[in-house]
Amino acid sequence: MKPALKVIGIDPGLADTGFGIVEGVGNRIEDYAFGTIRTSKAEALASRLDHIFSELRSILDSEKPDLMIVEDIFSLKQYPKSGIVLGKVSGVVLLAGSRCGVPAVELPAKEIKRVLTGNGNASKAQMEKAVRHFLNSRTAISPSHASDALALALVGMLRHV
Repeated sequence: MKPALKVIGIDPGLADTGFGIVEGVGNRIEDYAFGTIRTSKAEALASRLDHIFSELRSILDSEKPDLMIVEDIFSLKQYPKSGIVLGKVSGVVLLAGSRCGVPAVELPAKEIKRVLTGNGNASKAQMEKAVRHFLNSRTAISPSHASDALALALVGMLRHV
């Protein structure tokens, strides 16, 4: 019998970085957890990045996942600065994984949506419902950053482990 594996999904964001952890074998999920790392707009960018890095390192050190799935960054033409900031957040997320010895895979949101719902353009509500279905949970998973992170972890469990 294969041993249980643990996968963490990360939905990077400067104000809210969602994380979701699933543990199981194949498509049989035995346990899961989720949360959000929040930063304050009142803090300088460097302090906010440091907070995300430190909190994520703490989570990785305590949970010891086998794999980390990070939502790949994207940038909208009309908001190029947002894409640059998101790239900085992604950088500290990947660095935290590296420092903790956790291999990381970046996946685009459209792929995650397609795997879990069959639709690469699924809405946040459709994604949250699909995540609850896979986890066999009747309780809503919020905020959406945490639900998205669980979706990343689920796809990691299904496809990459």
